[in-house]
Amino acid sequence: MAKLRKSPRLKDFGYAGPFAYSLTLVTRARAARFTDSCVVQTVLDCLALSCARYGFSFHAYCFMPDHLHLLVSGQDDSSLPHFVRHFKQLSGHRYKREHGAPLWQISYHDHVLRTDEDLLALARYIWDNPVRAGLAQDRSEYPFSGPRPIMEQA
Repeated sequence: MAKLRKSPRLKDFGYAGPFAYSLTLVTRARAARFTDSCVVQTVLDCLALSCARYGFSFHAYCFMPDHLHLLVSGQDDSSLPHFVRHFKQLSGHRYKREHGAPLWQISYHDHVLRTDEDLLALARYIWDNPVRAGLAQDRSEYPFSGPRPIMEQA
């Protein structure tokens, strides 16, 4: 009998409403898909569409070669599972159509921010990922992080 995969979601939390989330989405087989600015821009366009459709704002993102870090927050009627499903489906479909390969690994990692957690501090942590990984000397050098206006003021 096949073993059922355990859900990484919190058991007693609905993932709906005005909450902020730190998300990590990994590429299929950890393939380095986010080294091309055209791919990154296509996925960013899908992110903007999904945010608008499901009532989310994105505060920070960082495309590492094989994964994506996001910091998003929802409104009263926002549903994180619906938002992520739409985003991954839309971006994955576009990537597969253009490149003939799947983009995303199944599922994603989430962290629900508590009211005492500093959104800007977490955004800085996300933007500093390329520095910690040795991909850039300074966060401003890395081309696949943003949004730039917020990042440059932080």
